[in-house]
Amino acid sequence: MDERVRFVGRLLEGEKMAVICREFGISRKTGYKIFNRYKELGLDGLNDQTRRPLRYANQLPFQLESRILAIKKEYPSWGAPKIRAKLIREYPQVRTPAKSTVHAVLDRNGLVKKRKRRRYRAEGTRLKDVKQPNALWCADYKGEFKLANKRYCYPLTITDYRSRYLLACDGLDSTKEDYAFTVSERTFRDFGLPSAIRTDNGIPFSSRTAFFGLSKLSVWWLRLGIRIERIKPGNPQQNGRHERMHLTLKQEATKPASFNFLQQQERFDNFIDIYNNDRPHQALNMKYFDGRKINLSRVFAGQDIGIREVSDK
Repeated sequence: MDERVRFVGRLLEGEKMAVICREFGISRKTGYKIFNRYKELGLDGLNDQTRRPLRYANQLPFQLESRILAIKKEYPSWGAPKIRAKLIREYPQVRTPAKSTVHAVLDRNGLVKKRKRRRYRAEGTRLKDVKQPNALWCADYKGEFKLANKRYCYPLTITDYRSRYLLACDGLDSTKEDYAFTVSERTFRDFGLPSAIRTDNGIPFSSRTAFFGLSKLSVWWLRLGIRIERIKPGNPQQNGRHERMHLTLKQEATKPASFNFLQQQERFDNFIDIYNNDRPHQALNMKYFDGRKINLSRVFAGQDIGIREVSDK
């Protein structure tokens, strides 16, 4: 508005229209339009004007809109499809609006009840206390930590529930399911398929937007014949044996963190060897692991059966 006031002020002082328009970078047609608006409306004519069109080519006639609202008032439970069908029956000679237009009229007048979208709420499944090795595995990501090169490491760990045998510990750069697929398949080849796997409700084990929270990884496990167990949200003690292993892992293999992933993975590999072969376990009455006594199933170990045949790739 300030530019227009200066423009009109110079015209009132007697300066030529062409010269002023040239300085302001506008055409004389625009200049006369601004000046005439000032002469008609005064200073209010120099304010920004609405750009709303005077009429809409496809605007719904107010009579038809009033009838839509009247039908809705008469039949509160009717939606746009039924109201449109009644309009067609009452006014066959009138061009009937689309269902979306009828819905827009109702919505604009606050006559549409917004349905709350039901979101999946994670819940725990029934948990079993198995007595045999390889009947239940536990999988989880230990909390991420920063390496010396400023990159974050996400260790994915898998243990056998009954024997507490550490099956896998891989340092990954994210929790993407592609990496979890790779670790799972390698572990299946080395130790066979468990009867069930227990996890929490986080990514990539679960998905908040999928049916029953089933992620691609959990669907793949189900297709392999593996039962899924999930702990209740906010109850890590339901996977307490695995979390206790994470504490030992944190104390012995992550402090201080290594410089890069290769060096950190070497520490994880050494930890697996020590944890499984040299470290006595208090929960096992200070006994050592013995691979022959643990008797992990190797039915599918090293075979393609049940692995690639059901792969999504």
